[in-house]
Amino acid sequence: MKKYVLTVLAAISVFTQVTAGSLDEKLASMGFTDVSTLDVDISLMYARDDNFTGTVLYTDLDGAWLHPSAAKALAKAASALRREAPGIRLLVKDAARPMSVQRKMFNAVKGTSKARYVANPANGGGLHNYGLAVDITLAGPDGKELPMGTPVDHLGKEAHIDTEDAMMKAGTLTEEAVRNRRLLRKVMREGGFRTIRNEWWHFQVKSRSAARRENKLLNF
Repeated sequence: MKKYVLTVLAAISVFTQVTAGSLDEKLASMGFTDVSTLDVDISLMYARDDNFTGTVLYTDLDGAWLHPSAAKALAKAASALRREAPGIRLLVKDAARPMSVQRKMFNAVKGTSKARYVANPANGGGLHNYGLAVDITLAGPDGKELPMGTPVDHLGKEAHIDTEDAMMKAGTLTEEAVRNRRLLRKVMREGGFRTIRNEWWHFQVKSRSAARRENKLLNF
């Protein structure tokens, strides 16, 4: 009986060591890069309630983190922006995202027309869930976000990048907003990021299939 109790206590101890700590500590222990060490600004939109879910999703995450490969690309993009538009800054709105948060996010739109904009956890999630994607915009010297036509995390056609010219002609987007979007895309691509069609703010360093083969899912 005594041996059994000791075995159980040892198992509990190991479990506690694996699961203890904040999300920041877990990501740091995995070798992820603290984005605050890069030459960018940070304002995590899911750490507040002014996002498309209307709730705070990051209750145990204070910082923004990226896989080292994505962090390296972001540093290059920041350098490109300094050359291209001195005084303008990259503003990170979301980075690595644990699957527990992805589930909350998807549940907020499940069964609606907006569900197609949010990666389904049942299908393995998306590139944020590997720390290989960043949601980002531009900020001026005063720290205020530049006009982009929509807020970051706007779930609708106005956020699409493949119909910007048509939306500009229709008056849905201003020339300034499209110009800012194109500047953001230019420097992020120079850094090594890829775009996706329906979110002007989302950039990733590899495909989902490659991530599943080569990287670890943030399944916590």
